[in-house]
Amino acid sequence: MNLQDLFVKGEYFPLTDHEMRIQKYRRNEKLARGDHEEVFPESAEKNEAYLSANFSGLIVRKSSDFLFGEVPTISSGKESQSPEQKALDRFTEENKMHRLNYQQALIAATNGDAFYKVRYGQEYNGLFPETADPKRLIIEAIDPKKVYPQTSPFDKSKIVVYHVAEPILIEGTSDKWLLHVESHYAGKIVYRQFKLDIFRTDKFGNILLFKIGDELPEGYDEEVTGVPLPLVVHVPNYNDGIDWHGQDDISEHIKLFDEINNRISQISAILDKHADPSIAVPSGLLQVDGDGNTYFNVAANKVFEVMGKEDIIPQYITNSNPQLAEAFKELEMLIEFLLSTTEIPPVAVGLKDSGTSGNSGLSIKWRMNSLIAKINRKRQFFDEGLKKVYLIAQMLEAYANPSIVDYEVTVPQIGFKEGLPQDDDSTASRMAVLTNGSQLLSQKTAIMQAFGLTEEQAEAEMERIKEEREAAMVADPSVFNEAGLPEDAPQNHVDNKQKQEEKPGQKEDKKKEEDK
Repeated sequence: MNLQDLFVKGEYFPLTDHEMRIQKYRRNEKLARGDHEEVFPESAEKNEAYLSANFSGLIVRKSSDFLFGEVPTISSGKESQSPEQKALDRFTEENKMHRLNYQQALIAATNGDAFYKVRYGQEYNGLFPETADPKRLIIEAIDPKKVYPQTSPFDKSKIVVYHVAEPILIEGTSDKWLLHVESHYAGKIVYRQFKLDIFRTDKFGNILLFKIGDELPEGYDEEVTGVPLPLVVHVPNYNDGIDWHGQDDISEHIKLFDEINNRISQISAILDKHADPSIAVPSGLLQVDGDGNTYFNVAANKVFEVMGKEDIIPQYITNSNPQLAEAFKELEMLIEFLLSTTEIPPVAVGLKDSGTSGNSGLSIKWRMNSLIAKINRKRQFFDEGLKKVYLIAQMLEAYANPSIVDYEVTVPQIGFKEGLPQDDDSTASRMAVLTNGSQLLSQKTAIMQAFGLTEEQAEAEMERIKEEREAAMVADPSVFNEAGLPEDAPQNHVDNKQKQEEKPGQKEDKKKEEDK
């Protein structure tokens, strides 16, 4: 299949078809960081004291917290000491996958797209000696602004080539740039270099647009990967399947962010004026200073004589309280709209009935239902993406360094956690029902689900329980045998014991017999 060459002389960089996507990435990243003045310059100029509430950052972090706040399990489906499981654990540990996944969730929620790259080599690409930075299997993130996916001509949702392009300033110069392009095809990587000419800058001199010049033949190279897939994996935040682009958590709420910031700024301005208001006084009370300026001495004029209702009583001039109350009411309504459209219940961010005292885990879960549904939607894409990442990692290591590979290539199972705090009492009660009476789960499975243990750990726990139970059943029989009592024990011990064992009414019957 012949694909169109995206990088040709005379084309602009960033590529014209991707320019809006790159601009959206940059805007959303500013919003997530809280740099709202740069995104809403008109609102910032309109309000003397511009205040912003970083709800965009909150929305991004909340989704990532529930998706990867708890570490997922990466299982080969085999024993924990099997070569396959050890390989997956090694990839996870060496690449700090748990932290990387959380960071990728933040990027996906902000931009709509996250990209993983798998490679074999040194982490710092030769900047350190191999003794300090040995070659190994590396899984890392790529900045989405540097990735230019190329789709199949027959299906715009299928990416067949990943182009990673970045302009590099030529060392020793101030305006000479080269475009380095790394194109990931199935089975190979193609490296290319192009000259770049500055085409457009902003008022501060920052480069906004380049124009691609001649390709440098000496910059061309190919590398065989031995993997029948590109070494870059795309994970969308979520998408509708029409094209490859992911939909982020920020873009559709831009207007609400701006209006909330505008309302907060106006309320702040009103309150500032209330703190230093103007005052209205009857005529004749103003004094004149040495420069001829009038002023009112509040400390001196503490008593005022009022003759009738028509007289002016000294009072401060402020905006009416009903208007301020309406402003607060509108702000509250805007925040409710924002939380409902972002599928974040108020309880998740500490608003409205956020206390959990006395509530069961099930009750809290139902109140978080909309957020859980949102996380489940994202989880589908990360589950598929991470499986592909670990699969490519195994195949690449088997090709690059087969001497250390003692495992079979397997598709792992990703065990995501729900993200909600576990209600131990509720879990224990539920497991008690499931393992007694009408049993639905084996004891091993119940232990695994209740405490998050592997199969081997659950088996070891069951063995310890069995040993403790057997040890408890072994006891000294002398404890239950009167013959085993010490010789100096009180003789009435047996009598007292017999009296304790008498049933109600036996004592009265015995007394009647003695009287006869």
